[in-house]
Amino acid sequence: MFTARMKDMVAVRAFLDRFCADSGVAHGACLRLHLVAEELFTNTVKHGHRGGSDAPVVMTLATLPDGIRLTYEDQAPPFNPLAYADKFKAAEHVEGGKEGGLGVVLAREMALDAEYYYLFGHNRVSLKLSLVNSA
Repeated sequence: MFTARMKDMVAVRAFLDRFCADSGVAHGACLRLHLVAEELFTNTVKHGHRGGSDAPVVMTLATLPDGIRLTYEDQAPPFNPLAYADKFKAAEHVEGGKEGGLGVVLAREMALDAEYYYLFGHNRVSLKLSLVNSA
C-alpha cells in the first residue's frame, strides 16, 4: 500500500523491482510492468487527487502461467482509463498531435486483457501483462 503522493513513486518502483526479482520476471516484462504501474500511479496522483493525497493506493501482483496480473486500486473520483485508452491507438494518438494520455493508451495496448470497476468508492483496474519479451 502506498499513499497517492509522488514521493511514494520510489517505493512503488522498489516494490515492482522486488516482485520481478523474486518471481524471475524477464527484464522486458518487468519494464512493461513498470510502465503500466507507474502510469496508473502518476495519473492517480496528478489527475485523480489533483497533486496528491494521503488516500491509499493498493497494488497487488501475481504471476500466472502466461503472464503477470496487476490489480490497482485507488480512492480517486471515478475514472475508467481503459475507456479512454480504447478510443485511441498509440500511433493515431501520436500522429494526431494529441498531448497527454499516451501512457494510458500504451498501457492498454500492452495488456493481454484488462478490466475496470468502480466499487464502494474505489477505482479498480486489473491488467494481465505478457511474460514474453517483445522485440
